[in-house]
Amino acid sequence: NNPPYNTGAFRFELTFSPNHPLEPPCATLRTPIYHPSVDLEGRVCQPLTTDVHWDPTTRAIQVLQDLLLQLDSPDPQRVLRPDVARELQEHPEEFWRRAEEHTRLHAEPRPDP
Repeated sequence: NNPPYNTGAFRFELTFSPNHPLEPPCATLRTPIYHPSVDLEGRVCQPLTTDVHWDPTTRAIQVLQDLLLQLDSPDPQRVLRPDVARELQEHPEEFWRRAEEHTRLHAEPRPDP
């Protein structure tokens, strides 16, 4: 919903284990994104879905909402790519420029409302 990611659509996969809801699902972005909380394989640093924070009463929609909030508001404390997090903190204008360019190159067109 927020720039620079709102100019494109991103595909992700939510995978549930056979032990769900006792084990958290795993969120993976299938569209490349320039983001400090998403590694190059698409794994997401999402505390909500870690074993330490997981609550079996958490619904899939809550996982998705948390994921979208995290993608919209990069947090340099939730880091899988330290170089990108450092850039966000030290050179935010460069980070936003790169994220916008990466979105333009890799994201899919957003569907019409």
